Amino acid sequence: MNIESLRNYCLSKKGATEDFPFDETSLVFKVMNKMFALTDLEEDLWVNVKCDPQTAIELRERYPYVTPGFHMNKKHWNTIKIDGTVPDIFVENWIDHSYELVVKSLPKKMQAELNQ
Repeated sequence: MNIESLRNYCLSKKGATEDFPFDETSLVFKVMNKMFALTDLEEDLWVNVKCDPQTAIELRERYPYVTPGFHMNKKHWNTIKIDGTVPDIFVENWIDHSYELVVKSLPKKMQAELNQ
């Protein structure tokens, strides 16, 4: 996976948008203005994704390329180092999980608006 395929996958999610709210290199992907993924355009490729707390711990223990979320709440976010050792399908599944967690946390009215 490279930055373009990561970007395209994130933007393929329903209602997904991209933004640079922090600086000109920190690319944030949002759904209904809530962040579900974050990466940096100038560093080695990685992505921060939201994760169920118990699953987050299990993934960190199982995969060396999964670490507590860099500059994020480490209970709810993981950083995935995309260095060629992690299968793309894993990254996509973890992005999906992050997106779904964020959508489920939205108020019912916003969820309905997203599903129109």
